[in-house]
Amino acid sequence: MPEVPGISIDGSSRRVSLDVRDPAFFRNPLPAYAALHEQCPAFFWEERQQWYFAGYDQVNGLLRDRRFGRQILHVATRDELGMPEPKPHLKDFDALEAHSLLELEPPAHTRLRTLVNRAFVSRQIEQLRPEIEALSHAVIDSFEKSGEVELLKTYAETIPVTIIARMLGIPVEAAPRLLDWSHRMVRMYVFNPSFETELDANQASAEFATYLSDVIAEKRANPGDDLLTHMITSEKDGERLSDAELISTTVLLLNAGHEATVHQIGNAVRTILQSGLSPAELFASEDSTERAIEECLRFAAPLHIFQRYALTDIELDDGIALKKGDKIGLMLGAANVDPRKFSAPDTFKPDRDEGPNVSFGAGLHFCIGAPLARLELNISLPILFRRLPGMRLKHEPQVKDSFHFHGLERLEVAW
Repeated sequence: MPEVPGISIDGSSRRVSLDVRDPAFFRNPLPAYAALHEQCPAFFWEERQQWYFAGYDQVNGLLRDRRFGRQILHVATRDELGMPEPKPHLKDFDALEAHSLLELEPPAHTRLRTLVNRAFVSRQIEQLRPEIEALSHAVIDSFEKSGEVELLKTYAETIPVTIIARMLGIPVEAAPRLLDWSHRMVRMYVFNPSFETELDANQASAEFATYLSDVIAEKRANPGDDLLTHMITSEKDGERLSDAELISTTVLLLNAGHEATVHQIGNAVRTILQSGLSPAELFASEDSTERAIEECLRFAAPLHIFQRYALTDIELDDGIALKKGDKIGLMLGAANVDPRKFSAPDTFKPDRDEGPNVSFGAGLHFCIGAPLARLELNISLPILFRRLPGMRLKHEPQVKDSFHFHGLERLEVAW
């Protein structure tokens, strides 16, 4: 196999050196993923000093494997694991993570998810269709006559953050602040964040928590017909969510409720415009639209890595031995282009019918917002291409230097 920029593979030892900051890799990781699939889809990543998995079946299976979890300190101490103490300058950020649905394991996860889940089931989400349609048209009305626009900030960001804020009952005028806090916080999820990034994320977390404390107090005094009021008043086994749990859950829903969807709208527009295929044909019916959106999610996933801890000593079928507390990385973006699962995986084929992608995860931590994200994509993208039939890329969009979240810096289009 020809040499692939940014990656060095020793197939016999399953050792891989991979520089995520190499533009040749993060701009287009598909050649590196193809090399991994051919030589060692399960590998020890030298720079990360842990095992990673790129194969579809393995990623899908490990996401569902209850021997792994998103946290470890519920079954082991820091001393046992040799884990460093929390960083004092991340106190506010860690406080939000401590009660995050994404980071918890049963029974705490079960309790929280049960209280929130009702609002995110498909039949509830489907009721938002008219609102998403109206918002999509209103945003396009604001820039249609100009003949060109930067699409990420004007369209891709506006729709998901507006919808999740309305669902929660948070004033939509707060959207710019919500986006700012969210962007600053999610920079923590990339490899090796700088000290400055940590300080900034902690400051954003403190500001976000203070803001939500005030909103929650207002909701308690004046309940509304919204998700936040529902979370405040709901009980499970006689228990209600604490303020800390309410704040963490709301932050997660706001951040996760738009961050990945923004990237996916941008990635999908770029993919469709570069494919040379007819958007009118892609979105000709509900069925063709669904297939096209799922193929966009597979081909240009917004999230490429999901990490988990081994909750006990484990030996996997392929001879990889893990100790309790070892972290593993599941490469969602790579699993989506596994040639053992998908034919011609590096080709965008909108009529593909070869099984589900893993862009929303699987198992216990399957993305709670997946029905909402899918609905937003299935509505906002066809409307955009119908309203702007001559839309084209002004130039090749620049990909963000952020491997975990695969998205664009800007998306300039004209029509």
